Amino acid sequence: MKKITLIILIMLSVTGLQAQNIFFPTKVGSVQTYATLNNKGKVEGYVRQTITDIKGGGNDMTISYLSEIIDKENKDGEAKMSIPLTIHIKDGIMYFDLNSMMPAQKDQPQMGELKMEITGAPTEIPTNLQVGKTLKDANMVMSMNMGFIKMKTEVNLTNGKCLAIEDVTVPAGTYKSHKVTQTAQATVMKIKSTTTTITWYAPGVGTVKSETYDKDNKLQSSMELVASK
Repeated sequence: MKKITLIILIMLSVTGLQAQNIFFPTKVGSVQTYATLNNKGKVEGYVRQTITDIKGGGNDMTISYLSEIIDKENKDGEAKMSIPLTIHIKDGIMYFDLNSMMPAQKDQPQMGELKMEITGAPTEIPTNLQVGKTLKDANMVMSMNMGFIKMKTEVNLTNGKCLAIEDVTVPAGTYKSHKVTQTAQATVMKIKSTTTTITWYAPGVGTVKSETYDKDNKLQSSMELVASK
Protein backbone atom coordinates (compact mmCIF):
# COMPACT_ATOMS: atom_id res chain seq x y z
CA MET A 1 0.00 0.00 0.00
CA LYS A 2 2.79 2.43 0.89
CA LYS A 3 4.64 1.59 -2.36
CA ILE A 4 1.49 2.36 -4.36
CA THR A 5 1.16 5.70 -2.55
CA LEU A 6 4.79 6.51 -3.36
CA ILE A 7 4.25 5.65 -7.03
CA ILE A 8 1.25 8.02 -7.13
CA LEU A 9 3.28 10.75 -5.39
CA ILE A 10 6.06 10.30 -7.93
CA MET A 11 3.57 10.53 -10.77
CA LEU A 12 2.08 13.73 -9.37
CA SER A 13 5.47 15.30 -8.72
CA VAL A 14 6.77 14.71 -12.24
CA THR A 15 3.59 15.67 -14.07
CA GLY A 16 3.91 19.23 -12.85
CA LEU A 17 6.84 20.05 -15.09
CA GLN A 18 6.50 22.85 -17.64
CA ALA A 19 7.96 23.38 -21.09
CA GLN A 20 7.87 27.14 -21.62
CA ASN A 21 8.81 28.02 -18.05
CA ILE A 22 11.51 25.28 -17.88
CA PHE A 23 10.11 23.87 -14.64
CA PHE A 24 12.60 21.02 -14.66
CA PRO A 25 16.37 20.47 -14.87
CA THR A 26 17.56 20.17 -18.47
CA LYS A 27 20.87 18.38 -17.95
CA VAL A 28 21.47 14.65 -18.10
CA GLY A 29 22.69 13.48 -14.71
CA SER A 30 20.74 16.09 -12.72
CA VAL A 31 19.55 14.59 -9.43
CA GLN A 32 16.77 15.68 -7.05
CA THR A 33 16.39 13.90 -3.72
CA TYR A 34 13.12 14.14 -1.79
CA ALA A 35 12.21 13.13 1.75
CA THR A 36 8.79 11.53 2.21
CA LEU A 37 7.23 12.41 5.56
CA ASN A 38 4.25 11.16 7.56
CA ASN A 39 1.50 13.36 8.98
CA LYS A 40 3.70 14.25 11.96
CA GLY A 41 6.57 15.44 9.78
CA LYS A 42 8.82 12.43 10.43
CA VAL A 43 10.90 11.06 7.55
CA GLU A 44 9.71 7.68 6.30
CA GLY A 45 12.00 7.36 3.31
CA TYR A 46 13.50 9.11 0.30
CA VAL A 47 12.84 9.35 -3.43
CA ARG A 48 15.76 10.12 -5.75
CA GLN A 49 15.00 11.31 -9.30
CA THR A 50 17.77 11.28 -11.91
CA ILE A 51 17.55 12.50 -15.51
CA THR A 52 18.98 9.67 -17.58
CA ASP A 53 18.37 11.04 -21.09
CA ILE A 54 17.07 14.08 -22.97
CA LYS A 55 16.17 14.02 -26.66
CA GLY A 56 15.26 17.08 -28.71
CA GLY A 57 14.82 20.55 -27.25
CA GLY A 58 12.56 23.57 -26.91
CA ASN A 59 9.00 22.68 -27.84
CA ASP A 60 9.79 19.10 -28.88
CA MET A 61 11.50 17.15 -26.10
CA THR A 62 11.56 13.74 -24.48
CA ILE A 63 12.95 13.56 -20.94
CA SER A 64 13.72 10.22 -19.29
CA TYR A 65 13.95 9.84 -15.50
CA LEU A 66 14.79 7.10 -13.05
CA SER A 67 12.93 7.41 -9.74
CA GLU A 68 14.38 5.36 -6.90
CA ILE A 69 12.75 4.59 -3.53
CA ILE A 70 15.33 4.57 -0.72
CA ASP A 71 15.19 3.57 2.95
CA LYS A 72 15.09 6.39 5.50
CA GLU A 73 18.34 5.23 7.13
CA ASN A 74 20.47 6.35 4.18
CA LYS A 75 19.23 8.87 1.59
CA ASP A 76 22.43 8.34 -0.47
CA GLY A 77 22.18 4.55 -0.35
CA GLU A 78 21.07 1.97 -2.88
CA ALA A 79 17.46 1.93 -4.05
CA LYS A 80 15.09 -0.80 -2.92
CA MET A 81 12.82 -0.09 -5.90
CA SER A 82 13.33 1.78 -9.18
CA ILE A 83 10.67 3.24 -11.50
CA PRO A 84 11.46 4.65 -14.98
CA LEU A 85 9.50 7.73 -16.06
CA THR A 86 9.27 9.55 -19.38
CA ILE A 87 7.90 13.01 -20.19
CA HIS A 88 7.06 14.14 -23.74
CA ILE A 89 6.70 17.83 -24.61
CA LYS A 90 5.13 18.65 -27.98
CA ASP A 91 3.33 21.72 -29.34
CA GLY A 92 3.07 23.45 -26.00
CA ILE A 93 1.67 20.46 -24.08
CA MET A 94 3.48 18.09 -21.74
CA TYR A 95 2.46 14.43 -21.73
CA PHE A 96 3.29 11.87 -19.08
CA ASP A 97 4.07 8.45 -20.62
CA LEU A 98 2.18 5.94 -18.43
CA ASN A 99 3.83 2.94 -20.05
CA SER A 100 7.27 4.26 -19.11
CA MET A 101 6.52 3.39 -15.48
CA MET A 102 6.80 -0.32 -16.25
CA PRO A 103 9.95 -1.54 -14.48
CA ALA A 104 11.95 -4.27 -16.20
CA GLN A 105 11.52 -7.59 -14.35
CA LYS A 106 15.24 -8.35 -14.51
CA ASP A 107 15.98 -5.03 -12.83
CA GLN A 108 13.49 -5.63 -10.02
CA PRO A 109 14.24 -9.10 -8.55
CA GLN A 110 12.63 -8.04 -5.25
CA MET A 111 9.29 -7.77 -7.06
CA GLY A 112 9.23 -11.52 -7.69
CA GLU A 113 6.58 -12.57 -10.23
CA LEU A 114 4.95 -9.16 -10.30
CA LYS A 115 3.28 -8.22 -13.58
CA MET A 116 2.07 -4.66 -14.04
CA GLU A 117 -0.08 -2.83 -16.58
CA ILE A 118 -0.77 0.91 -16.57
CA THR A 119 -3.42 2.61 -18.70
CA GLY A 120 -5.34 5.88 -18.67
CA ALA A 121 -5.42 9.47 -19.86
CA PRO A 122 -2.19 11.16 -18.71
CA THR A 123 -1.98 14.60 -17.18
CA GLU A 124 -1.58 17.44 -19.69
CA ILE A 125 0.14 20.60 -18.47
CA PRO A 126 -0.12 23.82 -20.53
CA THR A 127 3.09 25.75 -21.06
CA ASN A 128 1.55 29.06 -19.97
CA LEU A 129 0.82 28.16 -16.34
CA GLN A 130 -0.55 31.23 -14.55
CA VAL A 131 -2.42 31.94 -11.32
CA GLY A 132 -6.02 30.85 -11.80
CA LYS A 133 -5.17 28.52 -14.70
CA THR A 134 -7.05 25.20 -14.54
CA LEU A 135 -5.74 21.79 -15.63
CA LYS A 136 -7.50 19.05 -17.57
CA ASP A 137 -8.75 16.06 -15.61
CA ALA A 138 -6.65 12.88 -15.86
CA ASN A 139 -6.77 9.27 -14.72
CA MET A 140 -4.55 6.25 -14.22
CA VAL A 141 -5.41 2.56 -13.84
CA MET A 142 -2.63 0.31 -12.53
CA SER A 143 -3.21 -3.47 -12.54
CA MET A 144 -0.78 -5.64 -10.60
CA ASN A 145 -0.59 -9.45 -10.67
CA MET A 146 1.70 -10.96 -8.04
CA GLY A 147 0.67 -14.54 -8.72
CA PHE A 148 -1.03 -15.17 -5.41
CA ILE A 149 -2.95 -11.89 -5.49
CA LYS A 150 -4.24 -9.45 -8.08
CA MET A 151 -4.63 -5.78 -7.27
CA LYS A 152 -6.13 -2.90 -9.22
CA THR A 153 -5.56 0.77 -8.44
CA GLU A 154 -7.50 3.53 -10.16
CA VAL A 155 -6.72 7.22 -9.65
CA ASN A 156 -8.76 10.09 -11.09
CA LEU A 157 -7.19 13.55 -10.93
CA THR A 158 -9.62 16.47 -10.98
CA ASN A 159 -9.94 20.13 -9.96
CA GLY A 160 -6.39 20.97 -11.02
CA LYS A 161 -5.59 24.67 -10.62
CA CYS A 162 -2.67 27.04 -10.08
CA LEU A 163 -3.45 28.87 -6.83
CA ALA A 164 -0.52 31.26 -6.42
CA ILE A 165 3.13 32.07 -7.03
CA GLU A 166 4.96 32.24 -3.71
CA ASP A 167 8.22 31.51 -1.89
CA VAL A 168 8.50 28.10 -0.24
CA THR A 169 11.36 26.97 2.00
CA VAL A 170 12.57 23.36 2.16
CA PRO A 171 15.86 21.78 3.30
CA ALA A 172 17.35 22.34 -0.18
CA GLY A 173 16.67 26.12 -0.05
CA THR A 174 14.01 28.74 -0.72
CA TYR A 175 12.32 28.79 -4.13
CA LYS A 176 9.74 31.03 -5.83
CA SER A 177 7.20 28.44 -6.88
CA HIS A 178 3.86 27.88 -8.58
CA LYS A 179 1.39 26.44 -6.07
CA VAL A 180 -0.89 23.87 -7.74
CA THR A 181 -3.76 21.87 -6.27
CA GLN A 182 -5.34 18.62 -7.53
CA THR A 183 -7.99 16.26 -6.15
CA ALA A 184 -7.18 12.54 -6.37
CA GLN A 185 -9.98 9.99 -6.12
CA ALA A 186 -8.34 6.60 -5.66
CA THR A 187 -9.75 3.08 -5.55
CA VAL A 188 -7.38 0.40 -4.23
CA MET A 189 -8.71 -3.15 -3.86
CA LYS A 190 -12.28 -1.72 -3.87
CA ILE A 191 -11.41 0.70 -1.06
CA LYS A 192 -12.12 4.30 -2.11
CA SER A 193 -10.43 7.43 -0.84
CA THR A 194 -10.34 11.10 -1.78
CA THR A 195 -7.32 13.28 -1.16
CA THR A 196 -6.16 16.75 -2.15
CA THR A 197 -2.55 17.32 -3.09
CA ILE A 198 -0.91 20.75 -3.08
CA THR A 199 2.38 20.89 -4.95
CA TRP A 200 4.91 23.70 -5.38
CA TYR A 201 6.93 23.79 -8.65
CA ALA A 202 10.00 26.00 -9.19
CA PRO A 203 11.56 26.96 -12.56
CA GLY A 204 14.72 24.99 -13.28
CA VAL A 205 14.05 22.63 -10.37
CA GLY A 206 10.65 20.99 -10.73
CA THR A 207 8.79 19.81 -7.64
CA VAL A 208 9.95 21.54 -4.46
CA LYS A 209 7.29 20.34 -2.04
CA SER A 210 3.97 18.51 -1.96
CA GLU A 211 1.35 17.94 0.75
CA THR A 212 -1.51 15.44 0.70
CA TYR A 213 -4.69 15.99 2.72
CA ASP A 214 -7.64 13.68 3.39
CA LYS A 215 -11.30 14.53 2.79
CA ASP A 216 -11.42 16.27 6.19
CA ASN A 217 -8.48 18.49 5.19
CA LYS A 218 -6.11 16.75 7.62
CA LEU A 219 -2.49 16.37 6.51
CA GLN A 220 -1.71 12.73 5.61
CA SER A 221 1.78 12.91 4.15
CA SER A 222 4.22 15.26 2.46
CA MET A 223 7.34 15.27 0.31
CA GLU A 224 10.05 17.95 0.19
CA LEU A 225 13.25 18.56 -1.71
CA VAL A 226 16.32 17.93 0.43
CA ALA A 227 19.05 18.06 -2.24
CA SER A 228 19.37 19.21 -5.85
CA LYS A 229 22.44 18.90 -8.05
